[in-house]
Amino acid sequence: MIERHPERVSLTVAMTVVTPDPAAWDAFVAAHADGHLLQSSRWGALKGRFGWKPHLRAVVAGETIQAGALALEKQRLALSALYVPRGPLFSGDPSIDALLLDDMIRLGRRRRAVFVRIEPNITEDDPRAATLHSFLLDRALQPTPPIQPHSTIHLDLTPEPERLLAGMSKGHRADIKRALREGVEVREGGTPADLDAFYAIMRATSARAGFAIHSLAYYAAVLELFGDAVRLWLAEYRGAPVATAMTAVWGAMAIYLYSGSTTEGLQCGAQHAIQWRAIQWARARGAVRYDFWGIPDALGQAAAVADPAARARLEAAAQHDPLYGVYRFKKGFGGITTRYLPAYDQIGMPLLYALWRQRVIG
Repeated sequence: MIERHPERVSLTVAMTVVTPDPAAWDAFVAAHADGHLLQSSRWGALKGRFGWKPHLRAVVAGETIQAGALALEKQRLALSALYVPRGPLFSGDPSIDALLLDDMIRLGRRRRAVFVRIEPNITEDDPRAATLHSFLLDRALQPTPPIQPHSTIHLDLTPEPERLLAGMSKGHRADIKRALREGVEVREGGTPADLDAFYAIMRATSARAGFAIHSLAYYAAVLELFGDAVRLWLAEYRGAPVATAMTAVWGAMAIYLYSGSTTEGLQCGAQHAIQWRAIQWARARGAVRYDFWGIPDALGQAAAVADPAARARLEAAAQHDPLYGVYRFKKGFGGITTRYLPAYDQIGMPLLYALWRQRVIG
């Protein structure tokens, strides 16, 4: 069943913009070539508990969804900003996609949005990228740095495990074997005590590495709302948890969401063992790609640069990025460095835009 919004916008007699049923929407997202966990209704429900208001919108022909978006609204002082993470999910038909964008802009006006930001889940090397970029510029959307990682590493999960291991760096293969040899045990977590152990390690990692984490309630909500699509992993060494991670599978994509390690966990290769277990779990669930979720953007730029000198300058600059050590860990599993298209803003209130883009979403 699809709940239709009172204000319909028609492209043809059969084409309307609606608020879709969450289950129908999630099935569409899972099947879409660009579908992503962050466009699921469950992600909207998660963010709805922590300061955002979710809006689901879809263009349908009859009961069949053609295109759509999960937009998250952040409110402040009777104004708002709308943000579409890793979306919208376009159809490829300019008329349908224009209808969806127009609906997003109208939603922004109704919600007194200073701007509406979309963040297409399409990489720069995708054959559709140039056409979509031109289409969005023609619709008066302004490119801007994205909120989600601009550059990442994607690992192809279709090879057999033996080939995946062979594609890793020599050091990573050695660390995985060493962890197993030294008695590191990786298991799935599911109890409140496991979540507490996860959070204790996340807090310790945050303090050591200087990055922000969510609240315990937030991580509990992730597990509650996503159920079997998410796994909490714990690596134990000498009877104590020393590393942890949370990974997800949505459609064909597996995602490395959160992780942390104690000092002892770093020394015994526990996080390497967790990632190897998570990769195998993702393959068993039908995922064909593993997104390691975020590396220094200079490395994403370098991967697309043909000039050796320019590429070397970008790679040298990346070594000063706080994420460079994280990059080396992720890159060691193999995979291809890739970069997404930028975000695009439709500016509704130009005089307030510069302030809001930094303080509300940025």
